[in-house]
Amino acid sequence: MTSVLPWERAHSKVCDRHLQRLAAVYVRQSTRQQLLNHQESTRLQYALKDRAVALGWEADRVLVIDDDQGMSATTALARTGFQRLVTEIGLDHVGLVLGTEMSRLARSGKDWYQLIELCALSGAVLADLDGVYDPADYNDRLVLGLKGTISEAELHLIKQRMWNGRINKARRGELAFPLPSGYVRRPSGEVVFDPDEQVQTVIRLLFAQFERRGTLHGVLRYFVDHDIQLGIRLREGPDKGTLEWRRPNRMTLQTLLHNPAYAGIYAYGRRRVDPRRKDPARPSTGRVVQARDEWLVMIPDVLPAYISVAQFEANEAKLAANRARAETMGAVRSGPALAAGLVFCGICQRRMVVRYHTQHSHALPEYLCSREVTNYGVGSRLVRGA
Repeated sequence: MTSVLPWERAHSKVCDRHLQRLAAVYVRQSTRQQLLNHQESTRLQYALKDRAVALGWEADRVLVIDDDQGMSATTALARTGFQRLVTEIGLDHVGLVLGTEMSRLARSGKDWYQLIELCALSGAVLADLDGVYDPADYNDRLVLGLKGTISEAELHLIKQRMWNGRINKARRGELAFPLPSGYVRRPSGEVVFDPDEQVQTVIRLLFAQFERRGTLHGVLRYFVDHDIQLGIRLREGPDKGTLEWRRPNRMTLQTLLHNPAYAGIYAYGRRRVDPRRKDPARPSTGRVVQARDEWLVMIPDVLPAYISVAQFEANEAKLAANRARAETMGAVRSGPALAAGLVFCGICQRRMVVRYHTQHSHALPEYLCSREVTNYGVGSRLVRGA
């Protein structure tokens, strides 16, 4: 007896109203590495166009959406292809949505159930390699819900396995992480001083000047006055590993002074991700610095040291004292230098910004810390001109 494939039983759920619309094939791979190393999966997804033709669609009526190659399905915010798919469904342009499996479409319950609901309202059906599902039908909707839940749970398990592997490797001091200026990693994995002696000299000068001057601003002024630049090894791109000399800035110097690697300390988990500050389109955003007792791993005497642990702790105490003193003094309130943009905030050391508003036909200035100016508008006003 010849077995009947699910696709051969699917024609009963596809009718003329579906065929009058487009069939949308959604193609996605999670990472660029998968695109390079798992091309069979990509070919299988593009082959779904033939599945749509077998179900009755003409080839020129099959829409292939592959804008999300190399994108994770954790969220839909950064996936322009998925957003396009949802828009086409909402406009009643799509009668069939195809994917090799439901996890290709979404691994977030919120995004998945939104897609199911839109398909049910517009009368579209979904299909994978197992069959065709009508989200307006109770049984099919139940199966789709289970598939979405399994996809989301599978993502959690994958992340959990990767996280446990990273932590175990970090506890042995073997997990590789991006190195700051002054260090390079040999092919064997060993971390050594940068072979360029000028790079080493600048790093040692940084800590010597901070010990002498005691403030981040004093060190920055010294570097600028003497035209001293930092040697940075490129971390990606065709010129990876190439040495570039860049002008220092306040944030870069502060990051270097806070880095425990210069004291020979192998540290992991110094930052955590705050979901409220994370931009889905930028995976590295939203990180918040943790207190030292909250670091996940801290192993001394693993890396070659530019300074001693005692000097690193003294620098940390000095930076904390400077910040506390600045907060006690408060923010700069007014003056011509502030209006000219020459004054820095006494709390966060960022430049003050001037914004003007109209009141009784007069332009009045508002003085704000640049930290308060965000993508969502201007923050709370510090001073309003009289």
